[in-house]
Amino acid sequence: MKLIIQIPCYNEAETLEIALNDLPRHIDGIDEIEYLIINDGSADNTVEVARNWGVNYIVNFKQNKGLAKGFMAGLDACLRNGADIIVNTDADDQYVGEDIAKLIQPILDGKADMVVGERPIDQTEHFSPLKKKLQHFGSWVVRKASKTDIPDAPSGFRAYSREAAMHMNVINEYTYTLETIVQAGRNKMAITSVPIRTNGELRPSRLFSSMFGYIKKSVLTIFRAFLMYRPLYTFTILGGIMGLIGLVLGIRFLTFFFAGSGSGHIQSLILASMMIMLGVMTFIVGLQGDIIAANRKLLEDIQYHVRKLDYENDMLKKEQSQGMEAAKSSEEPEKPEDPEKTERKK
Repeated sequence: MKLIIQIPCYNEAETLEIALNDLPRHIDGIDEIEYLIINDGSADNTVEVARNWGVNYIVNFKQNKGLAKGFMAGLDACLRNGADIIVNTDADDQYVGEDIAKLIQPILDGKADMVVGERPIDQTEHFSPLKKKLQHFGSWVVRKASKTDIPDAPSGFRAYSREAAMHMNVINEYTYTLETIVQAGRNKMAITSVPIRTNGELRPSRLFSSMFGYIKKSVLTIFRAFLMYRPLYTFTILGGIMGLIGLVLGIRFLTFFFAGSGSGHIQSLILASMMIMLGVMTFIVGLQGDIIAANRKLLEDIQYHVRKLDYENDMLKKEQSQGMEAAKSSEEPEKPEDPEKTERKK
C-alpha cells in the first residue's frame, strides 16, 4: 500500500520545511510513503527547499494557475507514480501531520473513498467570529447541495483512494474544496470526515484577499456546482419564483378588471405575461441543463475508464522497466580466464 502526500505551493519557501518536517515517515498499514509538491509558479526558492529536504516528486508550473489547477495536477502525478492513497495538505503547516494516520484510516478499513478533515473551527483562535460563522454557513450550504454530512467543507486536509482520485474533476479555478464534495456526494461516492487538529497560524491565508472576496467566490462556486449537478431543480425553483410573481400580478389585474377598472392596469397584465413566460422559459432551460448533466455523467464515466487504462499502462511500463533492470543486474559478466592457467592446461 503506497501513500503519496501532496502539497500545493506558491511562494512557500519560509514555511514549507516546517510543514514537511511535520509529516509522518511511517504509518501502520502503509508500506511506502512518498512526498510530492506542486510548485504553482513560485518566485522564491520553494523548489530548492523541497529538493534539499528530499521530496520525491515536484510538479512545476511556469506561472501561477491557482489552487484548483495545482490540486488536479498533483492528483494526476500521484496516480501516475502508483499512489494507492493520496493525502492533500497545506504548505503553511496548518494541519497536524500526525493526524494523517487518522485521516486515511477509513480508506484502509474500506469504509470510505474520500475523507475530509474536520477542523475545530470554533476553537481556532486566528479565525474571526465572522469567519467562523461563514465557515459553518458555507459548510451547511455544501451539505445541502451535495447531500452529505461533511461538517467542514472548506478544509483542505483530505485523503483520497486511488479509485476516488480517478473520478475527480474540478471545473472552477478558485478552489477544489467545495466542488469536489458536491461532486462526490452527487456521484454517490463513499465520503466521510474525521476530527483533526490544527497548528498556529504561520502566515495569513492567500486563498482570498478579503472576506468579501471569499464570500463572493464561495457563493459563485456553490451556485455553479448546483447548476452543474442539479440543473433541473435549480432552474425549476428560479422559474417557479418568476411564474409565481407573474401569477400574483395576473390575479391583481383580473381583480381590477372585474371591478371595472382594468383599463388602467394594463401594465400589470403585460408584466404578468412577461414573468410567466420567463418562468416557463427558465424551466425549459432546466430541462436542457438536465439533459446536458446526463451527457456530462456519461463523459465522466468515459474519462474515468480512459484514466484508469492510462495509469495502468504507466504502471505496467514501470514494472517492466524495473524488471529488465533487475534482470541485467543479476547477470554477472563472465570473467576472462587467467592466461597462466590456460598455459598450464596446455
